[in-house]
Amino acid sequence: MKFNKTRNKIFGGIFLFIIVLAFFTFPTKYYLEVPGSAESTSQYVKVDGKHDKKKGDFLLTTVGIMQGTPFTLLRSVGNDFETIYSREDLMGKETDQQYMQVQQYYMRSATNNAVQAAYSAADKPFTKRYMGVYVMDILGNSDFKNKLKVGDTISSINGYKFKNSNQFIKYVRKQSRKATVKINFTRDGKKKSASGKLVKLASTKRYGLGITLTDNTEAKGTPPTKINAGDIGGPSAGLMFTLQVYSQITNKNLKRDRIVAGTGTISPDGTVGPIGGIEKKVYAASAEGATIFFAPDDPVTKEIKKYDPSYVNNYHLAKKAAKKINTKMKIVPVKSLNEAIKYLENN
Repeated sequence: MKFNKTRNKIFGGIFLFIIVLAFFTFPTKYYLEVPGSAESTSQYVKVDGKHDKKKGDFLLTTVGIMQGTPFTLLRSVGNDFETIYSREDLMGKETDQQYMQVQQYYMRSATNNAVQAAYSAADKPFTKRYMGVYVMDILGNSDFKNKLKVGDTISSINGYKFKNSNQFIKYVRKQSRKATVKINFTRDGKKKSASGKLVKLASTKRYGLGITLTDNTEAKGTPPTKINAGDIGGPSAGLMFTLQVYSQITNKNLKRDRIVAGTGTISPDGTVGPIGGIEKKVYAASAEGATIFFAPDDPVTKEIKKYDPSYVNNYHLAKKAAKKINTKMKIVPVKSLNEAIKYLENN
């Protein structure tokens, strides 16, 4: 009898240990978006084969994504700098590999835009080669569901070659709803083609291929610039990479011993666009000692408010985050590359 009691205590202890272990380590179907890193852009950028050696830093900022455990999810409740997402909210229906691949394509597009924007602002010569559009996602009802893959580059449709993704989209919109179209694309360096019908796009009255896309470009300037972001993905480092490239090709010391952080997408014309998770990026920049943080001052249009009545632009979210952590870092609103350059020149 005594033996049974001892055995039950042992089994009970083991069971309790397993429960506690699972609470701290068992992965759930939910993910946490948390403050990531703030990293010097100079380590990723070479102009004429050289890194920037001037004192100070331009910092790109990131968010961290981690799979939640019961413990980390519970701990994050009420934390303004940690956000819980379901896997579908974060990645859609993409696999982990596809999600990372898509983020790398966004980064590649961002770095090419950064080169074009920087050389244009500096009035330096550059060339831009347009190779087509990246396939970023394929809808479940698309007739191209099993014909295209994420990462394919579409170069023409019905023999029509386009100069940007907007031309591609406009061409598709002009087609009959019952049309069958032929697309030429490249996959892993090999040229391929596929045909399919248009499908109705969700939440719209329009018909299309049922794919999400972004431009596939290659920009080269004189002097030559190379940006290698390594494992960092997404488009949000666009502005900070552009400032780094611009300061090197013009030999202007915009940093002046300061640590300048920020975020925002960059368009070839220098327009700065909004990004996600800016609160976490403010946190990461402040922790790294930044004294200036550039935040996209994106316009809140009626269309945006109709889609999301609670939408708040990036600058105001960044200001709110800075106040919560009581940082002395100055949050600077920017709509364009030129605004960021002028601020650094005059302050």
